[in-house]
Amino acid sequence: MQNPQISIKNKNYSSEIESDLLANKNEHDITNTEKVEMRDLFAQEALAQIPKILTLLDRNLHSPTYGCFDRNFWHYKIIDFPSGMAQEFVLPLALAYSLEIPNNPYYLQEMIRKWVEAGILYASHSAHSDGSCDDYFPFERASGATAFSLLASIESYQILGLNNYEIISFFEKKADWLVNHYETGKLANHEALIVLCLELLSKLLETSKWDSAKASRLSRLLSWQSQEGWFAEYSGFDPGYHTLTISCLARIYELNPSEKLKYIITKAVELAAQFIHPDGSFGGEYASRNTYNFFPHGFELVGKWLPTTLWINDQFLISLKNGLAPCYADDHIIGHHTWNYLLAWRDFVTERPIEMSRDVASVWLKEAQILIKRRPGVELYVSLNKGGVFKLFRNQKLVASDTHSSLQVSKGKKILNAVSHLSGNYDVKIFQDEIVISGDMGWAKQTQMSPLKLIILRLVMLTFGRFFPNLIRKILQKILITDKQDAPFSFKRHFKYEDESWYITDEIFAKSWLNVISAGIGCDQTSIYVVMSRTFQIGQLQPWHDLTTKIKQLSPGEPLRIERKF
Repeated sequence: MQNPQISIKNKNYSSEIESDLLANKNEHDITNTEKVEMRDLFAQEALAQIPKILTLLDRNLHSPTYGCFDRNFWHYKIIDFPSGMAQEFVLPLALAYSLEIPNNPYYLQEMIRKWVEAGILYASHSAHSDGSCDDYFPFERASGATAFSLLASIESYQILGLNNYEIISFFEKKADWLVNHYETGKLANHEALIVLCLELLSKLLETSKWDSAKASRLSRLLSWQSQEGWFAEYSGFDPGYHTLTISCLARIYELNPSEKLKYIITKAVELAAQFIHPDGSFGGEYASRNTYNFFPHGFELVGKWLPTTLWINDQFLISLKNGLAPCYADDHIIGHHTWNYLLAWRDFVTERPIEMSRDVASVWLKEAQILIKRRPGVELYVSLNKGGVFKLFRNQKLVASDTHSSLQVSKGKKILNAVSHLSGNYDVKIFQDEIVISGDMGWAKQTQMSPLKLIILRLVMLTFGRFFPNLIRKILQKILITDKQDAPFSFKRHFKYEDESWYITDEIFAKSWLNVISAGIGCDQTSIYVVMSRTFQIGQLQPWHDLTTKIKQLSPGEPLRIERKF
């Protein structure tokens, strides 16, 4: 079975599974004028976060932590080091200061300008001597935090027209560290951020110092792109982080264009178009990292030379209008989307595709193990390597968001959680109107910090770990993210399309149900550690499907069977 050609253009493409053309006009289609007017939704969403960001900032000019955005450190004093990632928050402030957005109270406010510069300076004072910074634990030397904070600082420095040798020296030191640091795991968005930082700083300093490093790191990133168009995020495809990688690559292309990069971006964008849901929402639990991320800026930049790309943002703006966007107002992650939304507003392309319709065809991403089944008015998104986690839409509305079966199990003095949604090698059968997935359930990753664990981690990082942070990161990734430990339960999930409805039958098998305390099926019941996951969005207000009573009625060895119709 071959992967179909993916396109957002109005042309047919085929699959050996099926191919149907949706000729109907999407009810979400709106005029170009209406689309341009909706542009301000990006700015409104972003500006709404500025008071929160300013609350996170130490704004006292005489404070020793003046310019620090980690409120847990400078205000609550409940941690013993500041997160370097938090200094990324200078960029949304710099953009709020510089952009003449309607009803923008922060525009050209001198104190905002001063606080941005203070934030950049605090980043330089609180970083390690090699320019790196920490995120979640001391001496972590996190690539992501270092790259995000550097990108934000460079952009803010240029936006405000600053002239500070100390800051420039800090940028150079930070870049030198990133050039020579290779973190464990494949995180394409981090690699793209690093290349973008090097491109921006090279332009700012008018230097060719990092030309070789830029080419090498970009080549490394592009080697992580699947033939299907997606970039690796750990071991799979996450549409949410994919949009961040596209955002970075689009900027890199503007700074240093090439036909090869243009082709790579086009392929990535065409794939992203398949994951804008009928209601305008994006991504979710069927992805490798469970995120609802959506970074729109890259699509505006690509839309300058590939106008159909703008359709993706137009659909997402509808979800913003209807209150369907996820909430990222967390103290740690509030910055990413805020600055990206503001950049999307700034670089908004006013000439939009008037009408777009998406061909209805089943899309099977064999490498990513994600299947999209489309019928007129109905779309089903299924993760095959996560046991059949799915989202189902009918008439442009979310009908079901399902992260599969979950069992609370008593094991000695502990209560563990057996789940069917962990990434694994499952037995998968795909037919025209049927999907069957079966395999072993796994123990959810629910490791919590304790005083003893915290003391041990601190001791490790203050001694051995400070010299080998990547090794510690690798161990934590295995514990919290990548490793799957089988539980003594198995499942079979059967999808069948019949009479314009999807019938879903779940079976759970166990030798004994004696130790099962509770059972159910719900949405957003993910269990691996991903910073940007488990954010709230309105689609998660779906009821928990409680199966506990049925479990209690089963005899030893008798399977649990649940049938549902959508």
